[in-house]
Amino acid sequence: MGIPPFILASASPARRRLLQNAGIEPVVCVSNFDESQIQLNDPESLVQILAQSKAETVSTQFDSGLIIGCDSVLLVNGEIHGKPANAAEAIARWHQMSGQVGDLYTGHALIDLSQRRTLVQCQVTQVYFAQMSDRTIKAYVATGEPLKCAGCFALEGRGGLFVEKISGCHTNVIGLSLPLLRRMLDQLGYDITDFWHST
Repeated sequence: MGIPPFILASASPARRRLLQNAGIEPVVCVSNFDESQIQLNDPESLVQILAQSKAETVSTQFDSGLIIGCDSVLLVNGEIHGKPANAAEAIARWHQMSGQVGDLYTGHALIDLSQRRTLVQCQVTQVYFAQMSDRTIKAYVATGEPLKCAGCFALEGRGGLFVEKISGCHTNVIGLSLPLLRRMLDQLGYDITDFWHST
């Protein structure tokens, strides 16, 4: 089996960097899927359907390739959080998250166009947040970083300062679980090393 192009159905620079650091140079194709179409109370179902919708939206633009779509949400105290709408919402959310433990869900949908197969899976990681003062929360939100991230923080950025520990896959918190991706590729009959620096 030849090695197809690897297509990332996401505008996320963090997901792209994760793949590049793992030796995979993805073709980036943003889905622009309207996430507001999907309203579900179950975080696992929500991220899996959103990830699959993003990958399927992009798949129509290609004849061959492997397309990965991802979506992440944070569950804190039974409440699902995606990207905050504005700074005020981000501040309010950090007051809820401060000193708490959240579950970060990332849905992964991998479409293999040549085999006409789709795998959809979810990875969950526990995130332990530091106790933060009002001043620190406002200063962090003022950087703009939380406004771009599901869960209101970027582990690989300033947000990493406010995460005490993680239980589970850390790349999952950044937006794409590399171990899960490896296992999904394996299920489709590929070896992850075959994608190293191929274009």
